[in-house]
Amino acid sequence: MNLPSILIAWLVTAISLLIVSKLPIGVEIDSFGKALIAAAVFGILNAIVHPILIVLGFPFIVITLGLFLFVINAIVFGLAAALVSGFRLRYGFWSALLGAFLLGLVNSLSYQVLAIAGLGVKN
Repeated sequence: MNLPSILIAWLVTAISLLIVSKLPIGVEIDSFGKALIAAAVFGILNAIVHPILIVLGFPFIVITLGLFLFVINAIVFGLAAALVSGFRLRYGFWSALLGAFLLGLVNSLSYQVLAIAGLGVKN
């Protein structure tokens, strides 16, 4: 991934976090600046902690036919909220679970819009 692609992914995630924070699920972000920081922390956690949790949780992932991946995503989302001041989860794990799911959904839709506009991120 080149630098422009990383910057686009960072901005898309930050904007997606802001969109998710406007939904009534208990995810709260104070400002766009905090969303940028949260997106960076979330990206770093996804690169480092997420693979470790997948390896450790592999038996649960197999037993639940992949549904445990939602729990792993919620854990990473919750860790990001715990590390960034101004990024809060009002209802704890449930906000993290819904927030992680909706963040993935909004990110996916955002990338589809960028691809249609011809501004897609290329690896």
